[in-house]
Amino acid sequence: MNNQPLLELKKVTAGYGKMVVLENISIKISQGDVVTLLGSNGVGKSTTLKTILGQTNIKQGEIIYKGRNISNLKTYDIAALGMSYCPEGRQIFGNLSTKENLISGAYLVKGKKQLKENLEKVYSLFPILKKRENQLSASLSGGEQEMLAMARALMGSPDLLLLDEPSLGLAPKLVELIAEIIKNINETGVSILLIEQNARLALDIADYGYLMRKGSIAFEGTSEELGKTDKVKEIYFGIG
Repeated sequence: MNNQPLLELKKVTAGYGKMVVLENISIKISQGDVVTLLGSNGVGKSTTLKTILGQTNIKQGEIIYKGRNISNLKTYDIAALGMSYCPEGRQIFGNLSTKENLISGAYLVKGKKQLKENLEKVYSLFPILKKRENQLSASLSGGEQEMLAMARALMGSPDLLLLDEPSLGLAPKLVELIAEIIKNINETGVSILLIEQNARLALDIADYGYLMRKGSIAFEGTSEELGKTDKVKEIYFGIG
């Protein structure tokens, strides 16, 4: 990993109301990296993303993005700094066309020229969406809907993309395709923070990873280090 982090969580404790979900979380993401958050369901992975996006109560610590403390910023202002989010479950607008969904993700884009360029960029990454641009998104396959959700998140030209469970519910062949697309997105210069239940997939994509347990970081290391440690099995299967 590089020395200068694009995003850094410094000993963050956060939750909802009085309830604490995350305790003393420290995470770094450098420019150009893919970093993954691993762990079983309910350990705080999605809450970590929501905390980065200003959607929880930070009780301790700080979040630094591009050298700026964003701990107290609203979600819209954080997005305006060049961060985008692709949520678990896709959450596309089924009654809108594919193209209309994409345009909805470009609310920070100024000017028709930039909008057209961004559309061309996402169509180059997701050629099937160009073919489906006038089709209602509710009629797309599960894999196509996931591609649409990811493409919509890219419409604002983010420097950092937060991806929450992109392979959830997809057939194995589509999972492989999504993995390749994530790699392609990263090759365009977009840094990625990836939450993924499929540990093998995540470690194949990521440069570095953090293993979560009960709202805290239990282990961290390169993908190779995480792949070799028994702690992955401990966390996922409750061993030890």
